[in-house]
Amino acid sequence: MAAVSPTNTPILYSFRRCPYAMRARMALASAGIRYVIREVALKDKPAELLAASPKATVPVLVLQDRVIEQSLEIMCWALARNDPQQWLAADQAVMASMFDLIAINDGPFKFHLDRMKYSTRYAVDPVVHREAAIKLLVPLEARLLDNSYLFGVKPKLADIALFPFIRQFAHVDAAAFAELPLPRLQAWLAQWEASTLFVSVMTKRAVWRAEQEPVYVEE
Repeated sequence: MAAVSPTNTPILYSFRRCPYAMRARMALASAGIRYVIREVALKDKPAELLAASPKATVPVLVLQDRVIEQSLEIMCWALARNDPQQWLAADQAVMASMFDLIAINDGPFKFHLDRMKYSTRYAVDPVVHREAAIKLLVPLEARLLDNSYLFGVKPKLADIALFPFIRQFAHVDAAAFAELPLPRLQAWLAQWEASTLFVSVMTKRAVWRAEQEPVYVEE
């Protein structure tokens, strides 16, 4: 069973509601990358996904010569090929700061988000983890004080990388999120949720089966 794409068209194993997969799809869409999408049922992962990536989590991008298993790496791969919105257009210091912010999101914030959302699974107090997550959102509010985006007047890689996770946090309890003293972050989130880009990558698809015809995403 091949672990690489048999054609020049990349294959993306994805799950519609996964925040990691969301940001990968958004980057691929912004870059205008044509790819085959395979929607995965996480409780019944296909053998082809397991062969391509034993870690068995999405997203996974299968190329002709290699497999990319991390969402941030997929984003950077796509944008390195074509970056019309200039999400990667920043000097070395700003890029380092962006990756630091993404590391906080993917590390501590995701840790608390999971335990807030799945408190029964982790046998923890969700309130404790919600408060810890909120503390990590406060610096984002400060970043938006004078700008529409996290690193200035135009969106950058960090905006797209963080957005799906903040969206997930907000959707755990939308009413409670709306009451937080984070008006700029709330407006930033609403803007991204209503964006053509985000709407375009949230198309509902049937779970992929090996016998079906390829489903191409044309951006």
